Amino acid sequence: MANIGRLLASRVGGQLVRNATINQQQQQSNLLRFYSAAPKSYEFIKAELKGEKNNVALITLNRPKALNALCNGLVAEISDALDRYEADDSIGAIVITGSEKAFAAGADIKEMQPNTYAKCINTDFLANWTRVAKSQKPIIAAVNGYALGGGCELAMMCDIIYAGEKARFGQPEIALGTIPGAGGTQRTTRAMGKSKAMEMCLTGNMITAEEAERSGLVSKVFPADKLVDEAVKLGEKISTFSPLIVRLCKEAVNTSYEMSLNEGLRFERRHFHATFSTKDRLEGMTAFVEKRAPKFSNE
Repeated sequence: MANIGRLLASRVGGQLVRNATINQQQQQSNLLRFYSAAPKSYEFIKAELKGEKNNVALITLNRPKALNALCNGLVAEISDALDRYEADDSIGAIVITGSEKAFAAGADIKEMQPNTYAKCINTDFLANWTRVAKSQKPIIAAVNGYALGGGCELAMMCDIIYAGEKARFGQPEIALGTIPGAGGTQRTTRAMGKSKAMEMCLTGNMITAEEAERSGLVSKVFPADKLVDEAVKLGEKISTFSPLIVRLCKEAVNTSYEMSLNEGLRFERRHFHATFSTKDRLEGMTAFVEKRAPKFSNE
């Protein structure tokens, strides 16, 4: 009887431990959702939810007197907002924008001017500016006005660029005795080809929204007052699809920059095969066959 009692106590105790673990996990999940959804006040950006279902996050750069120049504080706030939005499963896409006058007119030169080579090396200066490029969720840049230097680089870190009709893009670092340091020489070349990228970086000349669209840097051009709404609409459409499959697709496209064509095709094919292990792939194809809207579960 004593052994039976100990066995029962062990089972009951084990069940209590499991229940406690489940409750702890649920509390952590609830806390995470609260953390990601709770409003937060920032100094250099505005962060809010947009769309009919509040499933598109909008980050607005907000240093109007400095034409949204990218200081360390602003970059840190963008990173914090992205951390929060990536932790929120209800958000399917993110839009980054500025004002109609300037998306971002560059890095904060006053903040940067005292730097030394040793300080840049020892602090790995600009290494923490890449958070946007590392986002797993799709990010759309809605560019009005000037996107110069770091501003152009920030836009290129996003997955899709929509531009207002009066937007201007450029990498003017050459005029300051330096070169682009956050992707300007690399991403312009991949987006526009060597000749146009070389001209932009060696002259500091700006290009128009129309030129940027023709060269492949920009996806679409809209009237300035319609730009953000169009970017949010795009985010809403992306948000209707499986977040899991969107991430796989985004990863496959980004990988094309790093691999040869044969390696990229193999990578794409394996990701395509991998979708057949997901519930969302089965649901998507079943819904198509049954002529109904799919109900994706992110599984």
